[in-house]
Amino acid sequence: MDEKISRKNFLTRASIVGLGALVGGFATQIANADKTQNWSANKWPWPYVELDPETTAQIAYEEWYRLWCGGTVIYSVFHQLAQKVGEPYKSFPIDPFAIFEGGLAGWGTLCGSVNGAAVVASCIIGPMTQEGCEDGHIIASNMLDWYSHANMPIFVPKNPKANKKTIVHTVSESPLCHISVGKWMHASGYPINSPERKDRCARVAASVAYKLVEELNKWHKGKYDENIAWFAPKKVGITAQFNCAECHGAKIPKPPTPLKKL
Repeated sequence: MDEKISRKNFLTRASIVGLGALVGGFATQIANADKTQNWSANKWPWPYVELDPETTAQIAYEEWYRLWCGGTVIYSVFHQLAQKVGEPYKSFPIDPFAIFEGGLAGWGTLCGSVNGAAVVASCIIGPMTQEGCEDGHIIASNMLDWYSHANMPIFVPKNPKANKKTIVHTVSESPLCHISVGKWMHASGYPINSPERKDRCARVAASVAYKLVEELNKWHKGKYDENIAWFAPKKVGITAQFNCAECHGAKIPKPPTPLKKL
């Protein structure tokens, strides 16, 4: 966690969250939705107004039971902006991102909530191309780091559907759904299909939505000036999490030594 890299260096290095093709495809679809509109989804940043983190988190909590972790984070932000701003948010197809559920179709990879947050940040701020802005990538990357070390869940809904009196909190030390959910299930004793586990994940998604809006509001005010918290290619020579040894132990494969410049 002590590895820091400057914004300038980060912009010229490998991307951590590869969403360019996804955003570009949706941008083309949205731009063709209504030719009479005086806007372009291919021009960044998208129009943004500051949102209330508490309101956004509550929306995410309620919507989790329809769209699960990734879709609900996107909905919690874009639904409000569709009402406050209009396009390109009104035409953005949110429901397909329910596929992020369970770490992408139940495979337990990256938690859908941070996946959804990355989509939102990249869409609003724009893709990190050589001509673009790196803030969306930095926000996404640093949210992965924040998620891994937060005592989840943080957000407390107004009317929780389960865990009404108390809830177990755990630190995942990983952005992976499998580890995040697995550690909580082990600590709480509740199985995957229990109302308590579902409520917990709804609260986690709401917590991510809250944090995301805080970061977007700072960016909108011109006050986002963060460095990247973890950049694995520089630290360990391969794209990776910061905690490989927790699962892999002595069997961690070592990447080849980088070639020296001729």
